[in-house]
Amino acid sequence: MNFDDTPQEAEFRAIARKWIDANAPKELHAALSDPNAKRDSMLGASKAWQKKKADAGWACLHWPKDYGGRGSTPIERVIWQQEEGVYDKLSRPFAIGQGMCGPTVMAYATEDQKREYLPPLASGEKVWCQLFSEPAGGSDVAGLRTRAEKDGDDWIINGQKIWTSGAHYSDYGILITRTDPNVPKHKGLTMFFLDMKSPGVEVKPIKQANGMQEFNEVFFTNVRIPDSQRLGAVGDGWNVSLTTLMNERMSIGARVHTGFPELFDYCSKLMLEDGPAINDPNVRSKLAGWAVKNSGLTYTSYRSISALSKGERPGPENSIGKLVSGMMMQDIAMFAADLQGASGALVGEDAEAHGEFQATILSSPSMRIAGGTDEILRNIIAERVLGLPGDIRVDKDVPFNKVPTKGR
Repeated sequence: MNFDDTPQEAEFRAIARKWIDANAPKELHAALSDPNAKRDSMLGASKAWQKKKADAGWACLHWPKDYGGRGSTPIERVIWQQEEGVYDKLSRPFAIGQGMCGPTVMAYATEDQKREYLPPLASGEKVWCQLFSEPAGGSDVAGLRTRAEKDGDDWIINGQKIWTSGAHYSDYGILITRTDPNVPKHKGLTMFFLDMKSPGVEVKPIKQANGMQEFNEVFFTNVRIPDSQRLGAVGDGWNVSLTTLMNERMSIGARVHTGFPELFDYCSKLMLEDGPAINDPNVRSKLAGWAVKNSGLTYTSYRSISALSKGERPGPENSIGKLVSGMMMQDIAMFAADLQGASGALVGEDAEAHGEFQATILSSPSMRIAGGTDEILRNIIAERVLGLPGDIRVDKDVPFNKVPTKGR
């Protein structure tokens, strides 16, 4: 494949670069480059940058214009992200809404709902989250216990979600629930979207080891959702969720910061007892291995982009990028801390390289859980990409309320 820009792509890149140079909030460049900066304190700046992009036609480039996008090609979207550079970090509060919730709403909501809810999502005026994981379910999304019971034209929701990114500042969320416990677990699910300020919704932030509070517990107590806010058919929530999950893994895999360029630069400047780190055979061997993986991630991402450009739905191969990048980020950070010796125990500005690798050590475990654990992703890759025999699932055809649980 030829990865050079076509004349049309080169023209698009030049236009995008010129606009970004003229409009980017350069006063935030230092803060965005700081690995220890608390991103949740920059929500106002994120919304302002997203709105400026939307007003100029640069928001959600690949979305249709009627829904707040630009109608661009997937390749143009990649070019934009490359040119946006460090300012792309301001888009993180909208990553779940625009990368996962938006495509699900686009696929299953009514036309009136798409025109009402998608443009404010594209412009950053409204933030969305996804309410999937539960305390008792772990990585088994279909094992959820949040109940939705029909009451006239409404549904009454009771239950709990956990590890919900951005729930504490979200305006809306997509919610998967169990509507029929008398059928196997994948068949009794139904998807909705709801206002996060609805009566009965309680959000409790979870404080992380790195000092951030990006994840939350969300409790539902007799929350009323109209049936008009159902996404897909009753009982078809699992199929609806696949749209979200595939887009989630693609988004996470494409956006994860592995730290390889920063490690290479650090090793190029670091002096060990016997000379420059970059000349040490063991260091060079590690760097070479990660360089190959980094290249593989890039081209795997290009494969997904090519599929999207043909109108195909993201497939299970996107799990590869998410799995490899999550492990790689953690391994690189640990290796960098080892190279620093005793000073690797320091954090913040007192640490070498401004504490970037220590900040990654504290945050990277979450990336190996969010969007599916390593074990889940390996099963998906083995079964759906490589075609290996499926794992034994003894509860596959058992009604959900008959599946044995502790204390039953």
